[in-house]
Amino acid sequence: MGLCHGKPLPNPNISEAEEGNGEKEKEEPPQMQIQVANGENPNVKDEEIGKKSPFFPFYSPSPAHHFFSKKSPSTHSSNSTPRRFFKKPFPPPSPAKHIKAVLARRHGSVKPNEAAIPEASETEAVTGLDKSFGFSKNFGNKYELGEEVGRGHFGYTCKAKFKKGELKGQQVAVKVIPKAKMTTAIAIEDVRREVKILRALTGHNNLVQFYDAYEDHDNVYIVMELCEGGELLDRILSRGGKYSEDDAKAVMVQILNVVAFCHLQGVVHRDLKPENFLFTSKDENSQMKAIDFGLSDFVKPDERLNDIVGSAYYVAPEVLHRSYSTEADVWSIGVIAYILLCGSRPFWARTESGIFRAVLKADPSFDEAPWPSLSTEAKDFVKRLLNKDPRKRMSAAQALSHPWIRNYNDVIVPLDILVFRLMKAYMRSSSLRKAALRALSKTLTADEIFYLKEQFTLLEPNKNGCISLENIRMAIMKHATDAMKESRVPDFLASLGPLQYRKMDFEEFCAAALSVLQLEGSDRWEQHARSAYEIFEKDGNRAIVIEELASELGLGPSVPVHVVLHDWIRHTDGKLSFLGFAKLLHGVSSRTFAKVQ
Repeated sequence: MGLCHGKPLPNPNISEAEEGNGEKEKEEPPQMQIQVANGENPNVKDEEIGKKSPFFPFYSPSPAHHFFSKKSPSTHSSNSTPRRFFKKPFPPPSPAKHIKAVLARRHGSVKPNEAAIPEASETEAVTGLDKSFGFSKNFGNKYELGEEVGRGHFGYTCKAKFKKGELKGQQVAVKVIPKAKMTTAIAIEDVRREVKILRALTGHNNLVQFYDAYEDHDNVYIVMELCEGGELLDRILSRGGKYSEDDAKAVMVQILNVVAFCHLQGVVHRDLKPENFLFTSKDENSQMKAIDFGLSDFVKPDERLNDIVGSAYYVAPEVLHRSYSTEADVWSIGVIAYILLCGSRPFWARTESGIFRAVLKADPSFDEAPWPSLSTEAKDFVKRLLNKDPRKRMSAAQALSHPWIRNYNDVIVPLDILVFRLMKAYMRSSSLRKAALRALSKTLTADEIFYLKEQFTLLEPNKNGCISLENIRMAIMKHATDAMKESRVPDFLASLGPLQYRKMDFEEFCAAALSVLQLEGSDRWEQHARSAYEIFEKDGNRAIVIEELASELGLGPSVPVHVVLHDWIRHTDGKLSFLGFAKLLHGVSSRTFAKVQ
């Protein structure tokens, strides 16, 4: 499946419930097909809807497209790959109806007969909206607007150039957003936040440069760097939908670098896809830039977001469950990596309902060509990005430490906010759990230690090889932008307060910064756990009574400790059992045991 193929038109007589029933249909020869959506004529020619090329029918418009992207069907969007079949039908009900309704409400496109989720903060149409942003109003004095270069659902992009000053004649890109399109308070807030994020995020080579924002009575103008090399999507199509492993690494390094940077600042993009990465020039080795922060948001290190935004084929499972954070971006990167390496999407269906079911329930295929011929490291890389459990998914910085990619052109691993979240949990753990984590850290392989070494080095330990709270504060401030103030990352340091009075060496740092859940998601988890338990038995296990264990875990009197902790202790010698050790590694609290009462 190295090349990309079109897919047959969906049979209007087949219901959504039947589309994943696993019955193989007769394959049709590769051809360009247009899905019927919103009354479109299926006989319209490719060029009439702005298709890139009839020779690479990789992407085609998706039904209800406008719910998922700010780009119009004539540009690019949620697109299609070869037909995929599932072994059994997905159980009803479909989440799509409610999800699409939420997205429609967000952008003010709810039709009279469409179902919608009532939201107290938003009505279908808000009158008297304040569309004044406080931006400069002298756009026309500074820039001369030129030709249109792209059009989306909420606006269009034009070339422009400076009229005067040192930059006179220099070309820029201007995103023009008509205020008439802002029909809800949320849509207005999206624009306001996009400018705020672009202002705050500065200084990264793979991030589109922001110049300024302007407004007049009719429009908002967002002035940015002009990237003339086209979209990543264009280059995927020009290669027939498939990259070599080395070429895919070159793309992945740039994407992961800028996303890791955003995540450290406390910004989640929420709409990562090939259309939102531009090359600065037509040169084959041109630098790539992340664009379109219209759906992005600030997120605190311990916060979860719940509004559903994004593009259908790239949306993470936890977004559909309405509880997510920066890990959702990593899932989207995993989808892009899968596409680059094999030329098809990991999750496919005829309708948005089917796409959502696939994202929630199906596993991507690694059995079809070219996967058997690709390296084991490449497959492991993609699988660890597409783990449905966000807690077991690699972070962007961890992905840059992965064996498949870390030696490519001297990759630099950036500081990872995940480390501080894990350290916070460690600092709040009981002495018994800390001992268990130290035992587990001693079982890590050289590949697993690599990432931790990189993170520890970035904290610039003192001459004795130790770090303190001051090291963490200095490391964060060294990489800070104004976005960190919005996402309250510096305030998060308060949770690491105990480090103010003591130091941490590398051995303890490994115990504090390792992710038990990520290890659990690996093939070697059983080996890790058994080996760690043997170390714990030798160095830290001791006789313990249930009451003492309950106290150690901070369980209150309302918890039936003799019932829930019965299997945690061996009856022969009163020491912690393997089951108890494994549960201890994951961390426990009174909330953990609430379900058994």
